[in-house]
Amino acid sequence: MVVLSSEGDSKELLQAHVELLNQTYSFMKSVALAVALDLRIADAIHCCGGAATLSQILGEIGVSPCKLAGLRRLMRVLTVSGTFTIQPSSAETTSSESDGREPVYKLTTVSRLLVGSNSGDESSVTASLSPMLNHVLSPFRDSALSMGLTAWFWHDEDEQAPRPGPCPFTLMHGGTLWEVSGRDNAVNASVNNAMAADSHFLMQVVLKEFGDIFHGINSLVDVAGGLGGAAVAIAAAFPCLKCTVLELPHVVAKAPSISIGNVQFVAGDMFESIPLANAVFLKWIFHDWSDDECIKILKNCKQAIPSRDAGGKVIIIDIVIGSNSSDTKLLETQIICDLDIMKIGGVERDEQEWKKIFLEAGFKDYNIMSVLGLRSIIELYP
Repeated sequence: MVVLSSEGDSKELLQAHVELLNQTYSFMKSVALAVALDLRIADAIHCCGGAATLSQILGEIGVSPCKLAGLRRLMRVLTVSGTFTIQPSSAETTSSESDGREPVYKLTTVSRLLVGSNSGDESSVTASLSPMLNHVLSPFRDSALSMGLTAWFWHDEDEQAPRPGPCPFTLMHGGTLWEVSGRDNAVNASVNNAMAADSHFLMQVVLKEFGDIFHGINSLVDVAGGLGGAAVAIAAAFPCLKCTVLELPHVVAKAPSISIGNVQFVAGDMFESIPLANAVFLKWIFHDWSDDECIKILKNCKQAIPSRDAGGKVIIIDIVIGSNSSDTKLLETQIICDLDIMKIGGVERDEQEWKKIFLEAGFKDYNIMSVLGLRSIIELYP
């Protein structure tokens, strides 16, 4: 256990956290390369003269247009890892171009080695390393690490489908991660223990360095707060603050006994309603869900809190991609985390993507503090 004694300790711990997660999720770069080989993305760009937009790539590889956003996220990993380049470079960390034009992806020396023998370019036949890489990366194709990501890209044949169908996890397991957790005690315990460890690590930094975000609040609901780790830490730091943990019934059933009197568990569903409070707290929740689902949760948050003048706000701790674009390892980690969370139907968002769902949910203002390394604190106001 690490006990924080100075601001320097906090910064060092947050940097160590980024390093560990970069090492943990780096396998997604191999997964991304394996998927690129399966979809023959290098061949598709080569057939377009060595440079192509996402729409052109989709047309060449024969994947449904509803997978455009998924392909963008895959290509973002492949550009950060140097397999392809993107022009203009600013598109690498944004969801769309400000002038409405699609970014163009180009072959590099690296990706030219992926161009296959049937590309029509004799010079590429002797240089192609695709057969060797397919052999080395073959274990990923049948591994839970990739979760059938290639199959997911091929799954929607309907050209008119407005959005993708079931996520890779659902296709592989026959239900969402949360549905599987509800019926599998081992999965449920693994998820809850992981989130409890994250809360124990992160909340000591949040409360020591940025506890002001909880000042002036009399009541708080920790939405999808798991076993209550974050709520207990907040309640211990602010004894006059009444904390409620809203969780699904099967999670509440496994919750430990809480000795602190100002913490209670409530079984419920954040998609249905959220208990009334001065503030709603959501740590690492929104990245699990699509935009439409996030907007539904946010609307319920808005109904649960008073006006801004009366102290109402929503406190979010989550990744904001590009929050510190000068830190290349941090940016790479955020981007490979995004491809990983895509497997369960989630998404890591940049500021413009966050702003979009905030406005659609009816909120008027927000403040992003990029102070937690990989993640940021977002204060959202009605």
